[in-house]
Amino acid sequence: MTHRTAPEVTGGGAKGPDELRQQLEHARGRLGRTVEELADKAHLKTRAADLKDKAGAMTVQLRSSASKAGHTVEHNVPRPVANVVQAGLRHPRPVVVAGAAAGAVVAAGLLRRRHNGHH
Repeated sequence: MTHRTAPEVTGGGAKGPDELRQQLEHARGRLGRTVEELADKAHLKTRAADLKDKAGAMTVQLRSSASKAGHTVEHNVPRPVANVVQAGLRHPRPVVVAGAAAGAVVAAGLLRRRHNGHH
């Protein structure tokens, strides 16, 4: 929003009714623009608050969904698998290394089959 200064008053005011009308129209125009700018600013603040509220509600919903999914997995996965997954989450580096090693073994097997003429 731009800041406007009050109209300059020169001498004793308008020199006649026509000049007074012009000054009034000019002042009304400035006042109208100022009111529009303030309304726009208030509208933006309201929209920002609405978006913040929606984001907060979505966060709560996502957390609830994640929690439900975790409970579902916890109760529907065999205990040994759940233990391995939990250990992998606590120590991800060995899981990544083991995954890479397993991938290398599979890739080597595929290359060996292809080299020996088996498809």
